[in-house]
Amino acid sequence: MDVYEQSVAKHRELGGKLSIASKMPIRNREDLSLAYTPGVARVCEEIAADVEKVYELTIKKNTVAVVSDGSAVLGLGNIGPEAAIPVMEGKAVLFKEYADIDAFPICLTTQNAQEIIETVRRIAPVFGGINLEDIGAPRCFEVENALQDLGIPVFHDDQHGTAIVVLAAVLNAAKVSGKSISDMTVVVNGGGAAGTAIAELLLCLGQDEQFPHGLKDILVCDSKGILSVSRPDFVNAPDKMRLAKKTNRDNRQGTLIDAMRGADVFLGVSVANAVSPEMIRAMNEYPIVLAMANPIPEIMPDVAKDAGALIVGTGRSDFPNQVNNVLAFPGIFRGALDARAKVITQSMKIAAAMALANYLPNPTADEILPSVLDKKVTLAVGDAVKAAWLAEVAN
Repeated sequence: MDVYEQSVAKHRELGGKLSIASKMPIRNREDLSLAYTPGVARVCEEIAADVEKVYELTIKKNTVAVVSDGSAVLGLGNIGPEAAIPVMEGKAVLFKEYADIDAFPICLTTQNAQEIIETVRRIAPVFGGINLEDIGAPRCFEVENALQDLGIPVFHDDQHGTAIVVLAAVLNAAKVSGKSISDMTVVVNGGGAAGTAIAELLLCLGQDEQFPHGLKDILVCDSKGILSVSRPDFVNAPDKMRLAKKTNRDNRQGTLIDAMRGADVFLGVSVANAVSPEMIRAMNEYPIVLAMANPIPEIMPDVAKDAGALIVGTGRSDFPNQVNNVLAFPGIFRGALDARAKVITQSMKIAAAMALANYLPNPTADEILPSVLDKKVTLAVGDAVKAAWLAEVAN
């Protein structure tokens, strides 16, 4: 059996990947009276008198909801809430394994932004954080933005988890290549949730005190070509128009091959086989290629290397330089929960990326990011995120 068949067999054997374990075994009447009636009534009264005690007396302080509408699952697309459950279960498993966070999959039978927002608001009292997952663009932007006033962190991992790991990878790849950030032109292929967030976070280079030098330019491409303020189809796409105004300084137009001509870095969050060897050869010398489409990347690593790429990464675990969100989201939520953060701020995202990049003091062409199996990464990212929030609160 290949990995796909093995995975189906394992899920069928286990009946899913999650179960609920009680912290309080019920062995006698005394245990029952403490866990439930009558003793639990006093716990309820404590919280009713001071709602902040919910963090001391319930699961809230260490629990995250993994919320999806099933509209943009992996590379499978809009497969619906039931089919999304295995991925959300997997996310919950990673939360527990990497950060000891109790997470629960919540897959919704609606793809209406306002209904998703309302549902999350109604369930929020139970959770210390909300991880939005596999919600398609542009709906994901509306949902995340509308929930920033919940008083708990709300984080769309497809956007920001991806962007944080990519920023760390770009920083270390630049170090390996010997290229200066200020001389680099980056092409992001994919104008959806991940591509937008990657571009937005890369724009912090030169804008944040930790990054005195910005990139030479960022070009974002969607299926129709380079995002440009001259694109007539952006009249009804305000999110893409906003991104076009922040990137593409020379208002370049054309297709992906036009964008890649003379570029230093390719970041793919798009579709399989979108990049040809000719496109790699059109880039500047010693190009950096992170082809992250899953399960089939925009270009296979050996093909990219043969075309002249110095550094190649993908989203897959069977190739070097796996660019995987598990390097970010467990630590981000660990730090945010421990700090009792109310939101995930830009400085927290930057701190996470810096911690991830600095975790490898001597990156190489085949190791620009830590191994996804190194769970100590979570501690480093979590500590940095917590410190960033506490610094913001102090100021």
